[in-house]
Amino acid sequence: MFSGIVKGLGEVAEVHPKEGLLRYAVKLPKEWLEGLALGGSISVDGICQTVVKIEGDKVYFDAIQETINRTTIKNLKVGGKVNIERSLKVGDEIGGHMLSGHVFGVATIKEIRKTTNNVEMWFCCPAEWMKYILPKGYIAVDGASLTVVDVEPEGKFSVHLIPETLRLTTLGLKEEGGLVNIEFDAQTQAIVDTVER
Repeated sequence: MFSGIVKGLGEVAEVHPKEGLLRYAVKLPKEWLEGLALGGSISVDGICQTVVKIEGDKVYFDAIQETINRTTIKNLKVGGKVNIERSLKVGDEIGGHMLSGHVFGVATIKEIRKTTNNVEMWFCCPAEWMKYILPKGYIAVDGASLTVVDVEPEGKFSVHLIPETLRLTTLGLKEEGGLVNIEFDAQTQAIVDTVER
């Protein structure tokens, strides 16, 4: 489990595509490696990934075909930056909202509106997702826990980003037309799906 409070950026060090699998490595600061072991979970751009190897400051992961199909992981490039969050421990403060790292799909950045000390980001997604996306509700964008501001039923929603979020995450590096991983709030999704059934 994760909270959506991204700790900072990791740098993609290696990318090795294989049939039905993508093995890649991310360089992490020394303090983020403390207590990390094989089999541990790390959120990489919002995707729950299992540590399969640790070599110095490089941590290796295997993304399977389902992950490749459903997320932005296939677009990783050596030297690129990714959002990183270690899994929660009992007693950790949950500053965002509970996340599993199970990405639902990919949205496109439609528009970025910048004013003094504020950034408003609009996303396009399939219209059928909008039943899970509510004003003032939670959403995870590339693993960052954010509050939804405005929604349009045809498949658009917005978030507002504070300077600290822009500094700590890849959202400050994004451009219009870019792709992001989306995870809905699990409680909202469960309620909507249960009512529909």
